[in-house]
Amino acid sequence: MRFEIMRLDDVDGTAVDSTVVDAASVNRIVQQAAAVGRRIYIRPAIGSAS
Repeated sequence: MRFEIMRLDDVDGTAVDSTVVDAASVNRIVQQAAAVGRRIYIRPAIGSAS
C-alpha cells in the first residue's frame, strides 16, 4: 500500500508539499517529522489498491 504524506504549513496548516511513499517508509518519515516538530498529514494514496 502507498501513502501520500503532506508537509503542512506551521501557520495555517495548508499543504506545502507532498510525496507518495510505500508503507515501509511511513514510520521513518513520521519519526523524522517528530524529531524536528514538522506537521504532516498522512492518507492512503489514490489508486493504491496493492
